[in-house]
Amino acid sequence: MWILSLLILAATIFAIVDIVLRDEDAIKHLPKIAWLFLVILIPVLGTILWFTLGREWPERAPRPQPRPASAPVVPPAARAGAAGDPRSTEQQLADLEREIEEDRLRAELARRRRDQKDAGPDAS
Repeated sequence: MWILSLLILAATIFAIVDIVLRDEDAIKHLPKIAWLFLVILIPVLGTILWFTLGREWPERAPRPQPRPASAPVVPPAARAGAAGDPRSTEQQLADLEREIEEDRLRAELARRRRDQKDAGPDAS
């Protein structure tokens, strides 16, 4: 029973401190002094009313919608049909395949140059 009394006392003190420190324009429905009297004279009801009706809460940013775990992260510019990209999906895939082939050929060329350099000048 004393734990409940201690919680009520802590909540009441917290509400009083919150009322005193809060700007007048961040308090709704009653003046600051009226809220103080309400919380001091009727601790449980006054504290509940202060935190539900009297206090101006800051607006929170909307929460981002969670992505399904299996969905890959694709930047907006890389999505098929993204605004500003007039190419069709087939054209984008063909361009991607060309890029992959170019990268493969560059890697092969670099490997051959490295092998040739390692073999020395008399191997040619």
